[in-house]
Amino acid sequence: MAARLSVNLNAIAQLRNRRDLPWPSVRHLGRIALDAGAYGLTVHPRPDQRHIRFSDLPVIRALIDDEFPQAEFNIEGFPSDHFIGLCLESEPEQVTLVPDDPAQSTSDHGWDFIAGRDLLKRTVARLKKKRIRVSLFADGDAGRAQLEAARDSGADRIELYTGPYGGAYDLPEQQKAIAAQLGETAAIALELGLGVNAGHDLTVGNLPLLASHIPHLCEVSIGHGLTADALEYGMAETVRRFRRACGEHV
Repeated sequence: MAARLSVNLNAIAQLRNRRDLPWPSVRHLGRIALDAGAYGLTVHPRPDQRHIRFSDLPVIRALIDDEFPQAEFNIEGFPSDHFIGLCLESEPEQVTLVPDDPAQSTSDHGWDFIAGRDLLKRTVARLKKKRIRVSLFADGDAGRAQLEAARDSGADRIELYTGPYGGAYDLPEQQKAIAAQLGETAAIALELGLGVNAGHDLTVGNLPLLASHIPHLCEVSIGHGLTADALEYGMAETVRRFRRACGEHV
């Protein structure tokens, strides 16, 4: 079964924010992506609003509800009270919790699920009262003890951090080794009853190898590489290319 593609809109919003102008439009590019068959849209509303703004959330929610009711909205972020409030207002189908410091340029590591057990358990409970699926950002080499703690938080899924995998784009043997490790981690998660998502620096070129090691991969969230390709191929064709890389027959 092919992994579902969620298009991360952060890079589009960041380009928009370079000027005090409404383009490129997050709503419009999100519509094109969904119309081309993307399963959902992902955003990460950081405290400084350097890409996605808090005001974008109701716009994206309305786009999905009004035009693509079968699609999913995924909101990523650190579980501060403000972030959780945004999620409870927006009612996304999925929230992905990441252990980011506000100063980080991007997510670059997974949770220490054992150390963060109490925070994650409280947060997951708040979100699931709204029937929101919860995914937790996980390192690609997280061991069984860490993943058991993730399961015990009440989360539904983990999202494997694939930054090192994507970063080995010119080191094929290293990339194969990392893919194998990601597959082993995913297998433990699945054994424990957790669904598995993946995200960070994924491309048309590296998705097939990853998917071969994680045959039950639920979802990939892709922004930077997809947006870069959209400059060359256009958003609609890029979404179709990534869907094919995920294993869909498009």
